[in-house]
Amino acid sequence: MSSEEIVAESGKYLMNTYGRYPIALARGKGCWVWDEDGNKYLDFITGIAVNNLGHCHPNIVRAVTEQCKTLMQVSNLFHLEKQVEFARLLVENSFADRVFFCNSGTEANEGAIKLARKWGGANGGKYKIVHARDSFHGRTLGALSATNKKYQAGFKPLLPGFKGVPYGKIEPIEKALSDEKVCAVLLEPIQGENGVILPYENYLKDVRKLTKKKGVLLMLDEIQVGMGRTGKLFAYEHYGIKPDIMTLAKALGGGIPCGAFLATEEVAKNFTPGVHGTTLGGNPLAMSAGLAVIKTIMEDGLLDRTTASGEYFLGKLAVLRDSYPGLVKDVRGKGLILGIQFTSPEIAKDIVTRAMGKGLLSILTEHRVMRLLPPLIAGKKEIDQAIGIITAALDEASDA
Repeated sequence: MSSEEIVAESGKYLMNTYGRYPIALARGKGCWVWDEDGNKYLDFITGIAVNNLGHCHPNIVRAVTEQCKTLMQVSNLFHLEKQVEFARLLVENSFADRVFFCNSGTEANEGAIKLARKWGGANGGKYKIVHARDSFHGRTLGALSATNKKYQAGFKPLLPGFKGVPYGKIEPIEKALSDEKVCAVLLEPIQGENGVILPYENYLKDVRKLTKKKGVLLMLDEIQVGMGRTGKLFAYEHYGIKPDIMTLAKALGGGIPCGAFLATEEVAKNFTPGVHGTTLGGNPLAMSAGLAVIKTIMEDGLLDRTTASGEYFLGKLAVLRDSYPGLVKDVRGKGLILGIQFTSPEIAKDIVTRAMGKGLLSILTEHRVMRLLPPLIAGKKEIDQAIGIITAALDEASDA
């Protein structure tokens, strides 16, 4: 079928829950994807920060193909060597002592919330979660209770015991922690869905000091910024702190559904047999993909490459900001999660649409921000191509 035919059939048979682009993608390789009509696009969406190694990376393809020949699913009633190996690598390269594997980001956050409350119940009956407003932690009811209010419409009542505070300010968190029933603070190191919002440099360090003082857990949602996206394997490493719980997904499986939450032994010991579980989480296919992902990131120098590419890209974006002050309000980011904030929603939508027509895929976030999530394998060549496309779109918008 052509792209047009697939789009039409999609509208006929699928639930209308996504604002999809009018493109039907057929294949991908590296930084590029092609649609059913043969049009080629530079993919700076990467499955929404999933394909950190690009499309069809040979290491992932090899690992998944070989695993499909032997074992795909047996449940967590049995021990699996690759599950143990993957957990060991995550533990050895993070703050954590224990890992729980699941299938998605929202499932990881649901599990983390349950773990925090289980810990809180054993430590004075604490159960409340302090979270930042305008965050995105998922669409299931528990995670949704800590997510931007615009996603909550029509689903109330939500899970009780959640307290929202402004992101990037320490005083509201300090005030919220005066409630002795608070068990944890849940934060994103960078708010991706909210427009690539970075807090002040010592924000997480200040929160960590405060949570330790109050005897409260710090939970970090690294679902979008983890697995090398910021130039470190995990974003918290930039700030000289260690959380008590961290959630991962998206890039964790390199395109195969995979999520996890990690915790210290002191916290994880509160999960005992029967209190939490999943049928498909940690399946052999996902574990094989995840192992290929983390080994490739660590062994191929992709963390240093991401740092260098991010600095180069942000510098190029800063030139655009200065060159088009009537269109571009701000540029920001860390590593290869970057955002261009435009001066109006209309301009933002126009530029994202024009860029797509010229072969660059990006995400319109919070109506005003073009979110750019290149694969970690992207280099100066691909970045320069993206800058050229964005520049051409800005020139056309200026003349319109």
